[in-house]
Amino acid sequence: MEFALSADQKLLQDSLRRALERACPLDRVRRVAADDLPLDREVWRTLCEVGVPALLVPEAFGGLGLSLLDAALAAEELGRHVAPTPFLGTAVLAPLALREAGSAAQQDEWLPRLTAGECIAGVAIAEAVAGARDGAGVTANTHGTLDGSALFVLDASAADVFIVADRAGGLYLVRADAQGLTRGALRSIDATRPLGELHFAQVKAERLPNASPATLARLRSAGWALLAADTLGAGEAMIGQAVAYAKERRQFGRVIGSFQAVKHLCAEMAAALEPGRALVWYAAHAFDALPEEAALLAAHAKSHLSETGTFVARTATEVHGGMGITDLLGLHYWFKRIGFNRQLLGGPERVRHLAAEMQGLVAA
Repeated sequence: MEFALSADQKLLQDSLRRALERACPLDRVRRVAADDLPLDREVWRTLCEVGVPALLVPEAFGGLGLSLLDAALAAEELGRHVAPTPFLGTAVLAPLALREAGSAAQQDEWLPRLTAGECIAGVAIAEAVAGARDGAGVTANTHGTLDGSALFVLDASAADVFIVADRAGGLYLVRADAQGLTRGALRSIDATRPLGELHFAQVKAERLPNASPATLARLRSAGWALLAADTLGAGEAMIGQAVAYAKERRQFGRVIGSFQAVKHLCAEMAAALEPGRALVWYAAHAFDALPEEAALLAAHAKSHLSETGTFVARTATEVHGGMGITDLLGLHYWFKRIGFNRQLLGGPERVRHLAAEMQGLVAA
């Protein structure tokens, strides 16, 4: 059996790659990171013009109604260009949560706005899908309010609305201006996709009426697959930069790419990363086509790309020698992007343990 992209999917990926080459050069990424901006509005506008926020929104709400595989192809290009945009929360997890668990009124209000890029959606599900840290967690009260705190909130700084998971597996919609809600920045190694933390004190929330722990598991699978896709794109970019540098840098009167040791480093990176493409594509495909297998396949993709991405990031930096750690080259943006993806929504050790639970190999 041959699994390949359709002509439309190839066109989507090519169009997005060309758009990002124009709109998201390294100088723009460097400026966003240096100024600690929550996102780059110009790059986000470019993605909106290409239709990225509409990928997973049903056609009835003005979206494209495409599959998670299409979103994974977009994530791969965003990782390739270390684009400082609110993609995972706003364009993937929030539309999925509303699409699968929201009421008709919630869908009518928010899905068209997300499609048009008119609002940013923060997503606070880390405690529910990857385990709580430092006592964090959100509790839902019987009178429709939330208490507690949420860490590692995606797209929090610029969000207009939040999708929040509670300790029991429920999902809630919280407006950014809700009384009793405070938010702050949560610094991570990746300055291109800032995180935040939310604190709830009797905050009024709208429950997504069809949400259940199964819905959260679906969001987790989508998040794992999309983070793996982002790492795949970032890793490919690092390999490309390492090979280009090896063809130009000269030592002892020869380009360093002619040395066997450097050749082997580049070949090892390519050999390690390339199998991950099949894992990512199939995990994203399974989300829609084989939902009963999606969670396990997404876990495999996330844990495998976390490890191979780390190897590629380290090795590509080594090929550059001392130049590899300088801001002049900017290689560290991809390095940190891969490190961020490795830990978000669960590091590889945690994800492997959850995969073992799914297969009955260890006790839950």
